[in-house]
Amino acid sequence: MADDPYKILGVKKAASAEEIRSAYRKLAKKHHPDLNPGNKQAEDAFKAISGAYDLLSDTEKRARFDRGEIDASGAERGPGPGWRQYAEAGPGAHHAYSTGGANFEDLFSNIFNQRPRGPAKGHDRQYSLEVTFLEAVNGATRRITLPDGGTLDVKIPPGTEEGDTLRLRGKGDAGMNGGPTGDALIELHVTPHKFYRRVGRNIHMDVPVSLKEAVLGAKITIPTPAGEVAMTIRPGAESGSEMRLRGRGVPAHGKHAAGDLHVKLNVVVGPADEALRNFLQGWEQPGFNPRETLK
Repeated sequence: MADDPYKILGVKKAASAEEIRSAYRKLAKKHHPDLNPGNKQAEDAFKAISGAYDLLSDTEKRARFDRGEIDASGAERGPGPGWRQYAEAGPGAHHAYSTGGANFEDLFSNIFNQRPRGPAKGHDRQYSLEVTFLEAVNGATRRITLPDGGTLDVKIPPGTEEGDTLRLRGKGDAGMNGGPTGDALIELHVTPHKFYRRVGRNIHMDVPVSLKEAVLGAKITIPTPAGEVAMTIRPGAESGSEMRLRGRGVPAHGKHAAGDLHVKLNVVVGPADEALRNFLQGWEQPGFNPRETLK
């Protein structure tokens, strides 16, 4: 018999769906085969974790498991020893038999409810996939490893956001009694980028510029999610000023228009050489007080 799914995920029997999902994410990431190549113990643990989550994330299967109708592997539990005791009891004893508090009608109801039913769709499979910031923005195709060792190619659409769920139809469990196959549900998690930040369809970034570039103006090249572009800095640019590059944010996809790239300039002085020191010592700006706004 399979182990208790609650114990495998380390949650209480009264755990909420969110608590179960959080526990699964943490354990699946720790034991994922891609992060533990060649580790049979981690592979077995990942299979057990995925199986436990498949059962507990399905409301119907979880309820049936809690009622004792199915075991942790999802297999139907047959009638217990009470049925044989009832069948073999002598005349007059049938009415007195009890299966741990369940009466005669309950026992027969449970037996008849296990008869084959009509076609039913297979259960959906739940997976979690971590993608990079640029994969989420531009779109990509990723391959994930399934608990049984198989693989699944997942097409990530441009503009994907944290927590989005993709549905791959027909990639879940086989249907019952000729019913359709279930789906695979892929929940996506986006890792942060070292200098891009996303706000809706727009992307923000800080760009360092030299003192000379800020004072005299310049044409510089900056990276964008779609590749490098040239950007003109006007003379006299101040640190903290923002420029907008239209259409350089999250690309257009479906009904969504392309977002913009917001660039905030960060003036960096850098190491001062002797010539700069000599110039600044004799340089004055009469009437200019950069701290005027603090008064």
